[in-house]
Amino acid sequence: MIFVGCDLGSTTGKIVVLDENLSVLGSSIVRSSHGPIKTFEKAVEKTAESMGISAEELLTKFKNEGRVVTTGYGRSNLPGYTDEVSEISCHAKGASHLCPSVRTIIDIGGQDCKVISVGPQGKVLDFQMNDKCSAGTGRFFEVMSRVLDIDLTHLAEEALKSKKPCSISKQCSVFAESEVISLVNNSVPLPDIAAGIHESIARRIHGMAFKVGVEEDVALTGGCSSNKALRKALEKRLHLPLAELTMDPQLMGALGAALFAKEHFEEEKAQAS
Repeated sequence: MIFVGCDLGSTTGKIVVLDENLSVLGSSIVRSSHGPIKTFEKAVEKTAESMGISAEELLTKFKNEGRVVTTGYGRSNLPGYTDEVSEISCHAKGASHLCPSVRTIIDIGGQDCKVISVGPQGKVLDFQMNDKCSAGTGRFFEVMSRVLDIDLTHLAEEALKSKKPCSISKQCSVFAESEVISLVNNSVPLPDIAAGIHESIARRIHGMAFKVGVEEDVALTGGCSSNKALRKALEKRLHLPLAELTMDPQLMGALGAALFAKEHFEEEKAQAS
């Protein structure tokens, strides 16, 4: 029996496959395609490759010896897979599985960001979600990197060089973009602009976290979790270190979905006996 979590997000698709002992058999992260079905197909191909089998073989396993749970924006648009769980619950479940002491999760994705308060076993106690504006999300980083004509990796690297981060006061992405253009035209050093961008996001997330209440340990998940400059800015703003997860934090939603797949399977098995 295998347990599969499929996280179809706005910018990436992720899959995690677990065995009955919760060991990872395979996983993948792919860029989102035109629609969740195409994204799912790409993720299946890459996951199958990581497992040393064909995509057809993996899909057969899904059907004949697997339980699949979907999450993310596209979770309701995948024909044949109807077991769904919200991404908030899945990120909480995944992060808490790897780090049981986690009590606050900051999930920064391509289109939204969330601050989640969790209890033991990853139970969601409260959350705040920014889903009406791209400020504080991966999309905000993409807009700013385009304005500065550098890629996202370079943007983070430059931010880490700064000795004097500039202040970017606007929360709206459109106004913040104009503010950054003005800084560029005034010859403000690139590292200081880049650091200011990261600190503006950390400031916005801190405001959300204040409403939920931040308790240690704190974990950062989602597509922006690998950004070292963002981690540094968040730790500075929260006055707390971020927990180190033993798996790519971008996979937490898919991992949580796979764990829910096992949980749902065992619940149904117990009811049938």
